[in-house]
Amino acid sequence: MRVAFYAPMKAPNDPVPSGDRKIARLFLSAMREAGHDVELVSRFRSWEGSGDTVRQQRLRDAGRHLAERLLRRYRNGSGARCPEAWFTYHLYHKAPDWLGPSVSQGLGIPYVVAEASYAPKQTTGPWALGHQAAGAAIARSAAVLALNSTDIPCVLPLLDDPRRLVPLKPFLDTRDYAPRRRESYEEARSALQRRFGADAARPWLLTVAMMRYGNKLSCYQLLARALASISDQRVVAWIVGDGPARPEVEAAFAGIDGHQIVFVGLQSAQTLRDFYAAADVFAWPAVDEPFGMALLEAQAAGLPVVAGASRGVPDIVRDRISGRLVVPGDAEAFARAVVELLSDHARLSEMAAAARELAVREHDIAAATATLNHVLERVRRGSLP
Repeated sequence: MRVAFYAPMKAPNDPVPSGDRKIARLFLSAMREAGHDVELVSRFRSWEGSGDTVRQQRLRDAGRHLAERLLRRYRNGSGARCPEAWFTYHLYHKAPDWLGPSVSQGLGIPYVVAEASYAPKQTTGPWALGHQAAGAAIARSAAVLALNSTDIPCVLPLLDDPRRLVPLKPFLDTRDYAPRRRESYEEARSALQRRFGADAARPWLLTVAMMRYGNKLSCYQLLARALASISDQRVVAWIVGDGPARPEVEAAFAGIDGHQIVFVGLQSAQTLRDFYAAADVFAWPAVDEPFGMALLEAQAAGLPVVAGASRGVPDIVRDRISGRLVVPGDAEAFARAVVELLSDHARLSEMAAAARELAVREHDIAAATATLNHVLERVRRGSLP
């Protein structure tokens, strides 16, 4: 099946790493593994984060122009075969889809969306234009794949048949992450110790996240407060990531006594897997986190997680099974959960095995591939998923 793929929030080939870009790539991989011919049809980014209505109108107009060009391209057969379905990943009021609804309607092909959210409180807000467009796109879709369970209550009322909404667990390719073994743990720690000079005798905490203003910076600041309150453990805190808010992130951790804070910037995919293999606990406060791909990656590598129980995080982290979930924004509770895990080595080992097993059983790309293939085949035949 020929599928036109589009991600209005961030294209899968965007040069800036992010969880959003990774998920877009995973969707492409899953559909291609199922045998579909998937084409990235545009890198146009409709995202507008400041509430600037004039810029939103310009983005809308640019999107409509691009949609018209795509329609002409397909209708004229100018070097491109007409798609049999349109697939949009991640649309919401700040990143509406100005392309897919028009092109799919013009070609008479099904329109499928994944990770769509709809916030009624934005009806009269600064993103009212994008909010209206997101609602209209969701309402006309042939199927909506929901990765975040907290999006479902607001999306369902837009659909004339609830069967058009298909839950899909966040996924990754667990083959990219080796099961945790003592020898790989020690080997990875030795390699990172030689490279960065960290204290291998201490427990290692790991955080992997971009350093952006807003929720990401708030999470880093909360993590710093939690770490500063831990006095009965001395840890190495590895911080993997970079971005425009890095000076503020580093300032948040400045002056913390007793712990070794190691900023390592962005890392390659291979080196990042070494960090997952070498750490003892993955720590991320997850303030207003949709679900967090790094949390899923850590568990796939057999690394227990401590996180805030916000939005879709409980969909992928099982409290007291694959990690610990605490009230979002509570630095003291977060610190207690970290100390509790680091103080019980037997429980930590049990959680490590459970985290890997959970990722393989419920979040592997193979299950997502089967679901995506089922949905695409059904909508092509004009039937409900």
